[in-house]
Parts: sequence; C-alpha cells; structure tokens
Amino acid sequence: MMQHPAIQALLISSLLIAGMLLYAAWYGAKILRTWDLHSGSELQLQLERRTYLISSILGYVLAFQILSLFLFIFTADTLHSQFTGAMCAAGSLNANGYGYPTLFLKIATCLLAGVWLIINHVDTRGYDYPLIKVKYGILVVILAPLVIIEAFFQFRYFQGLHADVITSCCGSLFSVDKGSVGGDLAGLPAAPMEWAFYSAMAATFAGGLLFCLKGRGGYFFPIASSVAFLVSAASLVSFICLYIYELPSHHCPFCILQREYGYVGYALYASLFGGGVAGLGAGALMPFRNHASLSRIIPVTRRRLCVFAMASYLFFALIVSCYQIFSPLRLFP
Repeated sequence: MMQHPAIQALLISSLLIAGMLLYAAWYGAKILRTWDLHSGSELQLQLERRTYLISSILGYVLAFQILSLFLFIFTADTLHSQFTGAMCAAGSLNANGYGYPTLFLKIATCLLAGVWLIINHVDTRGYDYPLIKVKYGILVVILAPLVIIEAFFQFRYFQGLHADVITSCCGSLFSVDKGSVGGDLAGLPAAPMEWAFYSAMAATFAGGLLFCLKGRGGYFFPIASSVAFLVSAASLVSFICLYIYELPSHHCPFCILQREYGYVGYALYASLFGGGVAGLGAGALMPFRNHASLSRIIPVTRRRLCVFAMASYLFFALIVSCYQIFSPLRLFP
C-alpha cells in the first residue's frame, strides 16, 4: 500500500516538514541562547536576517501541516475498502497500533501549528521582535519534537498496513458496550451532552461579545472556546452523528466524511478546528498585551480572532441545529 499516491504524498510532505522544522529549530536554539537586540555583533545581524527567512518558510510549512490532517483522514477513509471488516476511516486506523496515535498527534500538532502562526504574525508586526523567544521556545521544545514523532508514527502506520488484516468496523469501535475511549464517548447520555453543547456555545458567544464590545473577559473567552471545542468533539460522537445518520445507534465520527452524507464531516471539522485555533490563539496572546510594541497590535488581533472563532463555532452550531430540526430521528419525546 506504500505505492498509494495519497500515502506517498503524506510521507514525502511529512519528511519535508520534519526536515524544515529541524532546520528552523536548530536556528531557534541559537536564537534562544544568543539573541540580543541591543548588540551590533555580526552574529546578531545574521540571526536577524535569518529569522525573516525562517518565519517565511514556517508559514508555508505549518500551513501544509494543518492541511495534512485532513489529507490523512481522507486517505484513511479511502483505504477502508482494502481491509476486511472496515467500513470507514475508523476501521482503517484500527488496522494496526499506530493509526489512532498518529491521528491524535496530528490533531495536537495542527492546533499548535495554528497557534504558532498567530504568535509569529503578531511578532513580525512588533518593531523589536517582542515574541521571538516565545515562538522559538514553542518551536524547539514542543512543536518540532511532536511533528517528528508524528512523522515516525505515520510512517510506521502506513508501513504496517496489509490487505490481509481483519479489522473492526466503526459500529464495534464506537459501541456503547465497548470498553474504549470511543465506547465511552458513545455512551455519554445524549440529553445532558446536548445541554452541555449549547451551553458551551452560548458561553463562548457571550465571552466573545463581551470582549469585542467592552474589551473585558480576556481570559474567559479562550477558556470558554477551549471548553466548547472539547464538548463539541465529544458531542459529535455522543449525539450529533445520530441525527446525521438518522440512526440511534451509529456513533461513528468518520462516516460523516463520506459522499452518502454530503461530506458534511469536513465542514464540521474545519469549522471546529478554526474556532479552536482562533480561541487558543487569542488566549496565547493575552500575557503579552501590555508589551510596548504590541499594545496596539494585540487588542486588534485578538478581536479579529474572537470574531473568527465565533463565526466558526456559529457555523458549526448551525449545521448541527439544521440536522436536529430536519432529521426524522427524535432522541427525546
């Protein structure tokens, strides 16, 4: 299966991304050790010129890293027909022990990549590189190691795929009787989860409006946004998918990516990740709002992030609400 075009694209892109991040992390480590804006040394001038190049490279690299998450899920869904017992990406990812760890690592690296791009955007607008050590600290200590581990796991996952493997279907993996994370999420009661979902969304919108209109609640909004992201992800398995499938027992979060359901899963996941990244980015900028060179930049940027996060979550909630209203399935009397 290593000859599959999508698999080759993912492996080549992950190799290039990991290589470029290693290159950037090496210079990032030098910046963390020797950066001194008040110095006029040749080394400092070289680092200042180099940081422009690295920032430009990472802008494209991390954008591809984010896109690779959706390509990975699409590829896993496409491969399900190669395995006995698989009906969607859930079965493909369960074909060996590296599938789901790779998916979770990709989700984590994509969220971190989005936050890093936001911090980098703000840093490049400050006249004194105010966040340069922050962003390279994140790159060297967290982001680069995670991306390299993810690339290794992804390679082992695709290397270990064999057509003679018998895997589990999504109905088994996300069964309420299954003693696993998927089974636990599927077993969450629909009524409380629906209440928690709309409450989290309402809190996020209220926090966003409070910040955009009054400039208050700077920490409340990113916290509410993060809670909304987690609750929405759990709600997808708990009750949202039931309305899409119009079945009270089908909790799979991957079948919604297929043509039979209008590929609605991509719209749901893209809007959910957009809201999550924007909310986390707004929170990541909060500690630096009083920096002299960023005092006018960060408030404007955070308001834009709040608006984008609210728009993304609103789009997500509207899709969910439409399926709840127009689906013939009724979970509650």
